Formats: sequence, C-alpha cells, structure tokens
Amino acid sequence: MRVFITGASSGLGAALARHYAAAGATLGLTGRNEARLAEVQQSLAVPGERYLADVCDGEAMRAAAEHFMTRHGVPDLVIANAGISIGVDTADPDDLPVLEQVLRTNVLGLATTFQPFIEPMRRRGRGTLAGIASVAGIRGLPGSAAYSGAKAAAIAWLESLRVELRPQGVHVVTVCPGFIDTPMTRVNRYRMPFLLSADEAARRIARVIAGRRRYAIVPWQMAVVGRVMRLMPAPLYDLVFRRMPRKPRKLPA
Repeated sequence: MRVFITGASSGLGAALARHYAAAGATLGLTGRNEARLAEVQQSLAVPGERYLADVCDGEAMRAAAEHFMTRHGVPDLVIANAGISIGVDTADPDDLPVLEQVLRTNVLGLATTFQPFIEPMRRRGRGTLAGIASVAGIRGLPGSAAYSGAKAAAIAWLESLRVELRPQGVHVVTVCPGFIDTPMTRVNRYRMPFLLSADEAARRIARVIAGRRRYAIVPWQMAVVGRVMRLMPAPLYDLVFRRMPRKPRKLPA
C-alpha cells in the first residue's frame, strides 16, 4: 500500500504516519518543519520519502507528488491532513491576513494536495482521497470564524469532489474529527469533551477511510453533538454558544 500524507511532522499527521507504517505502507510525508518531519520518518521502519513543503505552495506540492509517483507509483491513499486553527477578531484589520492564511491552508491546501494525484488515479480507475475537515465546520463557532468558515468550505468542497470522481472509481472521504490532543488544541482554554489521543484518532480515522465512508465524524459521541448542533434553530444556537470561550489569537509554535 502507498500512502501520501500532508501535515505529517506532528500531531494527527504523525500519528497517521505511524498507523500506516505499522501496516507496512510505503509513505510520502510532507510538512513545514524539516527537523520534526525527519524525526517522524526516521522513526518508521518502512520505505518512503519526506518533502519539506507548504500546502499553500501548489508548485512545491506538485513536485513532491511527481517525485513520489516516479519512485513508488500512484498512491492508493492520499490524506490531506495539514491545517491550522487560530482565533480571529474580524473587527481588527490585522486579523484579515490571518483569515486569509487559515482559508488558504485549510481549503486551498486540500486542492493542492489532491490535484496532482487525481488524473493518475482516474487513469488507473481506483484510489482514495481523504480530507480532514472538522466538527467546527458544522456551525460557526464564535471567535473561530476563520477556522469554522474554512472547515465548512472544506466539507462542501470535498462533497463536490466526491460526486465528480466516484464514477471514475476514485473515492473521496470526508473526516470531521472532534477534539484531538495535538499542539493545535493544547492552546485551547476551554473544556474539550471526548478528547482523543492522536494515535487513537488516527486508528479510528483509518478505519473510516478503509470503509470508504463518504462522511464521518470521529468519535461517535461528537457525531451526536454535531447532529444536535446542526438541528438547533438559530435563536437557540445563538443563546447556547454566545458565551463560549474564544480560541486564542495566536498560532502554536
């Protein structure tokens, strides 16, 4: 099995790399932190490649994809995992570039990750593209307009892509995790129900991907929460969530 994963230098991406390495997969790993990415790859006793690349850089992602396919063939699975989460205050003009960064990474990053692999998978007639979205994309969370907006766009974009590609044998899986214990969530100053370790989240997400489910929320308890959130009338939603603590306006180091 050949698996290509973005955002693999830490957190969920590194955990997914460990999970598929344990199954003997050949891995293509991308990330922005060279030292951490090298550490992850060197800890895995499987063949593969690592690429220092930002998912916002389409040219770098195409080069990484082409190099991986030249050396190892078309992947069976591509996981677009790279993402950032940061609180914003739209009233502050300094936060507009932050909004752009979050949207580019969490939405455009899906496209730059998948684009180089789509035509090769179509020609082969099989393959799976898995996008990591979030429960935060189900409704707009106060103080998280950038992240919620980006993940909502990601969910819709992945659905469109799924319908387009399914007739050619290419499966698109949308995964919406709840809270996972990673550097991205450790800055949160509020309670995170049903928190999963990165390794447990990776195991559950891999099971969803293997089942080629069109859309799944992980864990199942958050699926119940998500369903309730989706069905809440707007006035009730506003009342319940208006006092929710805001996400910090600072990216983790």
